Amino acid sequence: MLVPSRRRLRLEVWIVLGLSLGQSAVYSVVQLLDKMTRAPLAEGTSTLNRSQSTREYFDLTYQLLDILFALVPVMLVIYFLSDQRQAASGDGTSPGSAFQKLGFNFARPGADLLQGLGLAALIGIPSLGLYAAGRALGITTAIIPSALDAYWWTVPVLILSAMRHAVVEEVIVVGYLLNRFGKFGWSIPLSILASSLLRGSYHLYQGFGPFIGNFVMGVLFAWLYTRTRRVMPLVIAHALLDIVAFVGFSLFGKAVGLG
Repeated sequence: MLVPSRRRLRLEVWIVLGLSLGQSAVYSVVQLLDKMTRAPLAEGTSTLNRSQSTREYFDLTYQLLDILFALVPVMLVIYFLSDQRQAASGDGTSPGSAFQKLGFNFARPGADLLQGLGLAALIGIPSLGLYAAGRALGITTAIIPSALDAYWWTVPVLILSAMRHAVVEEVIVVGYLLNRFGKFGWSIPLSILASSLLRGSYHLYQGFGPFIGNFVMGVLFAWLYTRTRRVMPLVIAHALLDIVAFVGFSLFGKAVGLG
């Protein structure tokens, strides 16, 4: 099997990022500049889950299509990371399996779940404090986790949306990029820094507070990945954080004066 050159791998990374979170980072910077040149950031808002149609089932269709197509770049990196000599077995357990390389499987469900719960607890409470501090300092917009209308499918779609974000971000920004950065010859600290800066950058549309918070989260997650080589606990932690934010706001936001 031919080993891809560094030049080819760099082109591969640019393509993946251009189709996914690199594109999001560019849009995020532009959106930040747009908000800053309109009014102070403290007066801006950032809505994470928007309604896309006033017609219930068209809105549901749009939401599901967004979730589905957002996962295509994940499948692309799974393909790129798969050792084609082993792919024919299709069992997801061979050394050539991308799922095995990333630790994105159910090989140790109990340990992954416990680690994910611990990470979610470790990050969740400080994140609330950082958001409050950012709002007080005027460097963070008001964040609206969900603006979907209240339908029977709203909560399931928000859960799917949270899971989508978790899978896309952790598989691509941590598992895939750290693998490729290593093949570029980058040191572990440099790889972690680059991964974390990317994570922070595609949150810039929310303001500088979320950039800082997500950068710190990225450093922690990437460092843990270099120790464990398992992305699944990171996916679990990220999904739990987003589910609590999205569903909690949707169900209780108006009741506590946030909606």
